[in-house]
Amino acid sequence: MRTRAYYNEHDPAACEWLRELMDRGLIPEGDIDGRSIADVEPDDLDGYAQCHFFAGIGGWAYALRLAGVPDLECWTGSCPCQPFSAAGKKRGTDDERHLWPEFLRLVAERRPQLVVGEQVEAAVAHGWLDLVSSDLEAEGYACGAVVMGAHSVGAPHLRQRLYWGGVLWEAVGEGLQPSSVAGGEAGREGAADGGLGHRDDVRQLQGEGRHEPQPGAGGLASGKPSEARFWDGAVWLPCRDGKARPTEPGTLPLADGLPRGVELLRGYGNAVVPQVAAAFVKALIG
Repeated sequence: MRTRAYYNEHDPAACEWLRELMDRGLIPEGDIDGRSIADVEPDDLDGYAQCHFFAGIGGWAYALRLAGVPDLECWTGSCPCQPFSAAGKKRGTDDERHLWPEFLRLVAERRPQLVVGEQVEAAVAHGWLDLVSSDLEAEGYACGAVVMGAHSVGAPHLRQRLYWGGVLWEAVGEGLQPSSVAGGEAGREGAADGGLGHRDDVRQLQGEGRHEPQPGAGGLASGKPSEARFWDGAVWLPCRDGKARPTEPGTLPLADGLPRGVELLRGYGNAVVPQVAAAFVKALIG
């Protein structure tokens, strides 16, 4: 029986963070692989129901717990955002940190039932979403994506991100039912003829007013007051642009020279918002 999770993360500080989260019971027990994903072979993943690549501080593992599916067979992979981020050099797929091909290599060999991930919204303009969707559909996955922010689950800030996922058609009937977010029958037809069956829905969600919660977007943006309780104790951090932004209590001070301050800032900055990721997973699998 496959019960342990696999975490692949090359940052030693993040690996230490993952171990501490396991010790506290906040994420599933598992094995941490500190190598680059490029050095991971398919056989290394034998025996794992969940594999978390670019694991960071375990946001996706925690999200699956929040979604009520902690034992779901699922791979997660929020590929590095630097090639597409507005704060980077915007080299796109020419950047050496464009690691989607390495993730796809493992997915194609092992064929997990469900694959999900997160990326910066700007990656869409670089054709990254089309590439990911085309590659997954060629491997027999029904794909879907949506752009959501933390505000979609009641948080007091945007943190707009692209969430994407694929359900293996072979897994339909084994408990997984791809919802309309994953393209439904349209997604299956798109995979059959090499097209992108989900793309019209994605473009609509990225249209005018996309920075507002999208009612009816697969149930992902209800913004119920109860979902905002996580942020009740937020500490507001003054920034250079004159605005203040909320952070989790206990993360201050964040400054060079102070123990773990930079590690905390990097860890939270690269992490997914688990509440948003959980909502996406629930919508994706219906």
